[in-house]
Amino acid sequence: MKLINRDTDYALRALIHIAKNSQRISVTEMASKLDIPKPFLRKILQILTKKGMLNSYKGKGGGFLPAIAPKKILLTDLINIFQGPVKFTDCIIKKRICSDIKTCPLRKRIRALEKHVVSELKSTTLDDLIQDDASSLDKSRHRKMEEG
Repeated sequence: MKLINRDTDYALRALIHIAKNSQRISVTEMASKLDIPKPFLRKILQILTKKGMLNSYKGKGGGFLPAIAPKKILLTDLINIFQGPVKFTDCIIKKRICSDIKTCPLRKRIRALEKHVVSELKSTTLDDLIQDDASSLDKSRHRKMEEG
């Protein structure tokens, strides 16, 4: 089980890259910088544009810009767009739902974990991830200066 699939990962990486830049960014430039295959990235960006998260500009000087502020984009928004709702409570032991669905102690424990994970994901914004990335870069630069 993967919490974040490839499409969600690509969407996160692209949105972070777009949000950190103050000018329009083309698919070709992003695909190169992010090391994401251009056809996959184009599909992801089209979906994000349809969902109102990006503005798309065509022609020379075209590209993408954020349509909404990064602090308003929740991680769960992206997961829902590309994966559907976060759900761990499908039976992990059998291929089909068993008759113990209401009394299974493992299922109750998994449901509690699911609620906790969803709560954490709902409290994480794209802006939080951008800040975490900037903090990591600052620490890395500081460490290199100390070593050099």
